[in-house]
Amino acid sequence: MLFRAAASHVSAMGDFEDLYEQHVNAVFRFSLSCVGRRDVAEDITSEAFLALYRKLDEIDRNQLPAWLLTVAKNRARDYWRHRQVEERHTQQPATTQEPSITSLEKLLADATVLKPVHRLCLKLRYVYGMSLSEITVQTGLSETQVKGHLQYGRRLLREQYRKVS
Repeated sequence: MLFRAAASHVSAMGDFEDLYEQHVNAVFRFSLSCVGRRDVAEDITSEAFLALYRKLDEIDRNQLPAWLLTVAKNRARDYWRHRQVEERHTQQPATTQEPSITSLEKLLADATVLKPVHRLCLKLRYVYGMSLSEITVQTGLSETQVKGHLQYGRRLLREQYRKVS
């Protein structure tokens, strides 16, 4: 009886290892595309496989890739929610004075050639230092759209300030 239980545990572990090898790269790539940070994507991938290990007997193997990606997506959402809360609390003003505007913010605000979407993408990228994936989350635009708006916005700024010089 004890031997069968041990054999069953070894068999389940072998199944898990096979599933891990089969899906780990896809889950990691998906996680990385969601959060844009390798260290966070590794954590999310680990959490997805930990959840799989805990529920290995309950999950239909035919739905496994989708199930793992759903777990990863939910963990990525949790990461972004947690990050927004952290940013909200760290960005509370220390005084009641208006925050000072940086010279780059002023340059973007004064640039009459920029459409609001270009101004927003440029500000998020260069004033707040966000990555492309972070900007996509904040704006709801695709990464390709963000790249295009950044590129076009920079070109418009160059053209406007060449005329002034």
